[in-house]
Amino acid sequence: MYDPSQLRTFLAVAQTLSFTQAARRLGLRQSTVSQHVRRLEDTAGRQLFSRDTHSVELTEDGEAMLGFARRILEAHEQAAAFFTGTRLRGRLRFGASEDFVLTRLTEILEGFRHDHPEVDLELTVELSGTLHEQLADGKLDLVLAKRRPEDPRGELVWHDRLVWIGSERLRLDPERPVPLIVYPPPGITRALALEALERQGRAWRIACTSGSLNGLIAAARAGLGVMAHSRGLVPPGLVRVPDRAGLPELGEVDFVLVHAKRHTAAKSAADALASSILAGGVRLHRTR
Repeated sequence: MYDPSQLRTFLAVAQTLSFTQAARRLGLRQSTVSQHVRRLEDTAGRQLFSRDTHSVELTEDGEAMLGFARRILEAHEQAAAFFTGTRLRGRLRFGASEDFVLTRLTEILEGFRHDHPEVDLELTVELSGTLHEQLADGKLDLVLAKRRPEDPRGELVWHDRLVWIGSERLRLDPERPVPLIVYPPPGITRALALEALERQGRAWRIACTSGSLNGLIAAARAGLGVMAHSRGLVPPGLVRVPDRAGLPELGEVDFVLVHAKRHTAAKSAADALASSILAGGVRLHRTR
């Protein structure tokens, strides 16, 4: 009933919220992407995206289709791997940024381990900047991390906005420096937050520094300050800082998969894990 190629296109558009970005990821023409989505909508008999010249958003039916599309594609890929007899082996060094600590990335990794039990998966959780450095040094085979929108590296998993978040009870005094809760350098959100405040001419101070997302969340819940964070990954117990606080816009950020430049024995396993993440990427927007 549902064409896997159309479902893959649907997931790419849902994760990037852009027909252009989805076409680039899939190596298709934008007209082909539009055609796939239109045909899938015809098959489902429902509108899956609300779109105009400026934005693309999932409809309620589109949200429902996400889960079905992921499960159908996973079953399709498992069947293909079983009947082609491909068995991946070896060591795969995978790095994921701290942003995914509270998401359902573990479900994707568990599924990958189930499908490829002979792959020795080694997970490193670090800051995005650190992961990019380790990948360049040959210490990792695949990385799932943030990048700045102008950075060309990697395959886009999804595009998001950065927002200011903090405790619901927190009140900022406009006469005093903004208390910041940040990752240490080379954290990308740290750099973007400081750059935004500097552009606005707003005074700031570091209220908490931690390399652990859980540490940052604990400080924010305690009301020590505000932190820059992905809009789609706001942790439980924290809320967006209201516009009346007068904090500057933080801009946008991309979450990408980046492969090691050098061809390694882990390339096939890295490709398979990358495919699993792209197919199940919607789960990265959901907290556990």
